Amino acid sequence: MSVDQAAPYAGGCLCGAVRYTFEGEPLMTAVCHCTHCQKHSGGAFSVVAVVPDSAYVQTGDTHIFKDVGDSGKAVYRHFCGQCGSPIISVAEAFAGVTIVKVGTLDQADRLTPTQEAYCGSAMAWMPPLAGTERFEASNI
Repeated sequence: MSVDQAAPYAGGCLCGAVRYTFEGEPLMTAVCHCTHCQKHSGGAFSVVAVVPDSAYVQTGDTHIFKDVGDSGKAVYRHFCGQCGSPIISVAEAFAGVTIVKVGTLDQADRLTPTQEAYCGSAMAWMPPLAGTERFEASNI
């Protein structure tokens, strides 16, 4: 089955209590290797899509954990209060955008990361992803 590339992106949490859509292509799709994303995702990294706030629409409530990024500014990590799935992050350092956890998309394979951030924190066994621009850190 082919996917209409112009169709809105849709996704949600594991239990379905939180659903969202966003219109248009993300401003960026990246792999984040920071230790906070490792802990938040429970994995070696997190794959995120950065979209304008105005493009993101959510139904269902999320719980929020207030984290602090390297910039010293807040990063609000939203997750489903029922199943715990991480859904989005909102970083004060990146005003006007929503950072969507790509793994929560219904068709996550529509997006391919073009960047890797916090490569200095990447697991030693994790090779660079082909075709990505790599950064030692980030400004979040």
